[in-house]
Amino acid sequence: MEILIISISCYILGSIPFGFILTKIFLKKDIRDIGSGNIGATNALRTGNKFLGYGTLILDILKAVIPIIYIKLNFIDLIYIASLSVFLGHVFPIWLKFNGGKGIATYIGILFSINYIYGLLFIIIWILIFLISKYSSLSSIIASSSIPIYILFYKHNFWFFYLIIFILIIYSHRENIKRLINNEETKTKIY
Repeated sequence: MEILIISISCYILGSIPFGFILTKIFLKKDIRDIGSGNIGATNALRTGNKFLGYGTLILDILKAVIPIIYIKLNFIDLIYIASLSVFLGHVFPIWLKFNGGKGIATYIGILFSINYIYGLLFIIIWILIFLISKYSSLSSIIASSSIPIYILFYKHNFWFFYLIIFILIIYSHRENIKRLINNEETKTKIY
């Protein structure tokens, strides 16, 4: 029963569409009609309102950090189930007909909550790739791939969890990957 309650609670928290909510409140617009149509932080930045972009980023990170830290302190054996549930909630939110964000900000929150080394590794690789390419999507894909590789290389447990998340990130970035291959992807300004 515990596992069911934790899974559902974490999924519901993960499915809160902060990019959608913030643009509705502050711009009176539907973020799905702006830029890429995605509800995440990168598309929220495309509204031209940095407050919305960075607000979405912070809230999408926190919606993972808060429940995962709680689970880590109280139900450590369920941390990976809870993490996957939060992530799935963000990518497939029930409130938006299962069409959500790409999962990167939520994944960052998960990584820092489980092991801050993983979070730092992700951020460092993301920044390096972004400085070279200016593509948020490419940075996210490469940084996401680095985590299961790092964990497998250093023989940490549960590497398959990170592999599953990476596969889901590839899936959520499938349109970006097509645009990258066709040299049609939009570069991102984060400042």
